[in-house]
Amino acid sequence: MSFEPRIVAFLCNWCSYAGADLAGVSRSKHAPNVTSIRLMCSGGLKPVYILKAFREGADGVLVCGCRLGDCHYVDGNYKTLMRMTLLKKLVQQLGIEEPRVRLQWVCASCAEEFVQAVNKITEDIKAIGPYNPPKVEAKSAVK
Repeated sequence: MSFEPRIVAFLCNWCSYAGADLAGVSRSKHAPNVTSIRLMCSGGLKPVYILKAFREGADGVLVCGCRLGDCHYVDGNYKTLMRMTLLKKLVQQLGIEEPRVRLQWVCASCAEEFVQAVNKITEDIKAIGPYNPPKVEAKSAVK
């Protein structure tokens, strides 16, 4: 039985979601492994939701936002860039492999960029295998 990864994609409303929609309307073929969650802005994505996606069974997370300088909310994608830089360090500390979390800029008219991002993360996660959360042993603080 071959492994098919479960990937959660957080897409900003103004660019990335529109790019994904254009891919669908254009009948572009991409891996069907992605569940999309629409956000008003990638800058509003709290890191806890990325961690929750893994806790709920995702094998990978794709965050898509407007290209730098094109954010509908002026600097939301810069916030995303800073948060994702820190989040990648955090997920490694938690035992989540770095390729499982990806940031991709996708413009509204760039359906092919969305298709490539979905296919690439799906291919990379298939190579890594399913996400297995690290086992954590609870230690008593009382002696």
